[in-house]
Amino acid sequence: MARRRRLGKKFVKSLLPILLLVVIAVVVALALIVYGVTRPPRGAYLVTPEAFSQISGPALKVSDQTWSNPDNTMARGWLLKGASGAPAVILAHRYGVDRSWLFNLGIKINEATGATILWPDLRGHGLNPPVAWTSFGSIESNDIQAAIDYLRTLKSADGQPLVSNKIGLYGIEMGAYASLRAAVADTNVRVLVLDSLPGDPADVLQAAVRDDLEIDNRPLGSLSLLATKAYFLGRFDNTAACDLAAALKDQKILLLSGQDAGYLRDSTLRVASCFREANLEVKTDLPLTGFRLTSATGEQGEGYDRLVIDFFDRNLR
Repeated sequence: MARRRRLGKKFVKSLLPILLLVVIAVVVALALIVYGVTRPPRGAYLVTPEAFSQISGPALKVSDQTWSNPDNTMARGWLLKGASGAPAVILAHRYGVDRSWLFNLGIKINEATGATILWPDLRGHGLNPPVAWTSFGSIESNDIQAAIDYLRTLKSADGQPLVSNKIGLYGIEMGAYASLRAAVADTNVRVLVLDSLPGDPADVLQAAVRDDLEIDNRPLGSLSLLATKAYFLGRFDNTAACDLAAALKDQKILLLSGQDAGYLRDSTLRVASCFREANLEVKTDLPLTGFRLTSATGEQGEGYDRLVIDFFDRNLR
């Protein structure tokens, strides 16, 4: 009996180095995965204000601006000033793209409503971003709040505040979650247009891992979430979108999605039941969503843009 115990101990000891190597390999692999997905792919902007002005002329002046985030990092965006005392609209893109994907929509909102438009690059996105990493919508909500505070500093030619106390937010996926969270913190956000809203930042993270590795594996997704929480040292807030929706007061909300948004259509439908019904419009059967807006035909794109513009025009004035 004693000999069996000694053999068992030797066997366990012989396995320990192998188990240790496996654990180290898993930790290193998860670290590489998290590092990779927190630094999304970056490419050239689809359009820039300079290129746009060559086509449209100097009538619309879109400028590059910077401001500070609450964590003392820098943010940047394009600004198109509207009429003095008019509302403002901030457009927040989805994970893996940049501000240029929403440039045309912002121009149309400005032309139709006179609103000031701000297109921020959410952290970790765009060419040479001032913050190298993204948090999938968690910390980005604070950045949206910083963008709202920046808009309040703008003055018109006569020294009066350029932007009224009414703010509209438009967001897709990660940008939609960040916008929803910012609206809970700031009652001056009066209108929300949220396209393909995830259930929480973990949804965006796990979708990024699936796309990056081309593997749909639930245990891997759970481990990636744990690794991400460790990576952010407790700053990764994964509050459910449903909880945020229930905390809103009397803002007007338009929820959008469609089949081209994949799993996000289902998450949008689930979160829809958490909003106050009297303030909510839901359209989740769209032939085209903002998730695939750049691949739209002219007619589809115009139909989507008109839906968004009309909602802002009706509720933000």
